[in-house]
Amino acid sequence: MTLDPALRDDFPGLAGGWHYLDSGATAQKPQAVIDAATQAMGRDYATVHRGVYARSANMTLAFEEARRKVAAFIGAREDEIVFTRGATEAINLVAQTWGAANLQAGDRILLSVLEHHSNIVPWQLLAERTGVAIDICPLTADGRIDLDAAEAMLTPAHKLVALAHVSNVLGSTLDAPRAAKLAHGVGAKLLLDGCQAVPRLSVDVAALDCDFYVFSAHKLYGPTGIGALWAKAEILAAMPPWQGGGAMIDRVTFDRTTYAPPPQRFEAGTPAIVEAIALGAAVDYVSAIGLDAIHAHEAALVAELRDALRSRNDVTLFGPEDSAGIVSFALDGVHPHDLGTILDEEGVAIRAGHHCAQPLMDHLGVPATARASFGLYSNSSDIAALLRGIERTRRIFG
Repeated sequence: MTLDPALRDDFPGLAGGWHYLDSGATAQKPQAVIDAATQAMGRDYATVHRGVYARSANMTLAFEEARRKVAAFIGAREDEIVFTRGATEAINLVAQTWGAANLQAGDRILLSVLEHHSNIVPWQLLAERTGVAIDICPLTADGRIDLDAAEAMLTPAHKLVALAHVSNVLGSTLDAPRAAKLAHGVGAKLLLDGCQAVPRLSVDVAALDCDFYVFSAHKLYGPTGIGALWAKAEILAAMPPWQGGGAMIDRVTFDRTTYAPPPQRFEAGTPAIVEAIALGAAVDYVSAIGLDAIHAHEAALVAELRDALRSRNDVTLFGPEDSAGIVSFALDGVHPHDLGTILDEEGVAIRAGHHCAQPLMDHLGVPATARASFGLYSNSSDIAALLRGIERTRRIFG
């Protein structure tokens, strides 16, 4: 399925024929999101949750409406959505609140080889503080998290399993319901990093049966500086606050402070008002197009690019054939940074590097990969430009 080519015109960042293949890092923004942010910062601007004047009340309604949109987008309740600065902060929040309160020496956490640094380092920091141990699940031959291996590794000592829903390097998609069944089978909680999933897969946290779900707005065609943590209501209710300040309190005295219920308990200070409203606009934009249609569009582009690269004898492809919106590869004898630089001269933007997944690079036996990642605005002309740039690179390097 191919999306309407006219959708590309919604994205002013693509003007001039730029071939943007780095949506996995951050997506371009449609005009609807830009307009929502501009209006919220300009004509409609006021603080939220505090003012008794009409504009503040209206802004509060818009801010909380954004929370409801995000909740509906992933099949959640609005009181289960905590706004954060992004997925990184969301994972750190879980580690420093739920993790610090529930994990201790002798407990274990299960991660996988392909995790983003943001789903590794917070748990290492927690391990240094608590003595909890971290285990690493291997991958299958085609780059998926090996849940058969996970099943063999999991024990009652495991209290948390934290995995990427979709790999930011390989595009491999986790069988999340099975991961949840395995985690819950030993009494562990499941956290899913949904950064690469929410822009292209329909997410229903109830169907996934996870306990925590995190994502960032800027990969979902929204702004930077905001993301979301979802957790089951009973889990959030038992979690202590992690930052103190305004908005997260019930009553403050110098003797004792009591705290607001979730989600406000975890949103200290003046929130990212404009960003939240723009995130709501991004949810509206994506929902109107349809995630199934977006996924089908990107799947066709992935197949087209993989077929073209496979026809070359100087390219190594990584990840499964049905990778979700992402194609990682290496060009023999050319460092990905050199390839990326030459492609930039051709008006093509890709990601070149370790993609904040250095343990995965070690596993693959490479210092870096080149990564082309698609968005709903991508099309075959982007692939053609990429292939021309690869051919020019080959001529330069011989």
